[in-house]
Amino acid sequence: MALAPEIADRLSRNADGLIAAVVQERATGAVLMLAWMDDEALDRTLRTGRATYWSRSRQQYWVKGETSGHTQAVHDVRIDCDGDAVLLVVDQVGPACHTGTHSCFDDTRSLLMDTYPDGG
Repeated sequence: MALAPEIADRLSRNADGLIAAVVQERATGAVLMLAWMDDEALDRTLRTGRATYWSRSRQQYWVKGETSGHTQAVHDVRIDCDGDAVLLVVDQVGPACHTGTHSCFDDTRSLLMDTYPDGG
């Protein structure tokens, strides 16, 4: 199946035909990760309720948690004002990050606190 034209027409893809997918946890509001989607990945996500992404390194689709069991059940998908990103609101099971942390944006990755501990 193909992505519905009324959705596809609203997307502003990059040169590789991709849009950014920001993933937010429904229960906490925490930003979990950023991944990439093309029209097919977005269509699969909308149809199945399972987060499906395009792997730029492997050049293939992947369903979050298909091998790890760390799944994302999608409850809402929102498009941003420019059409170049979507927000997936999910129920996350297990860690979202491939490093094993709950979020790819945990406290250990704070640039501000590392560089400017007094706030600037």
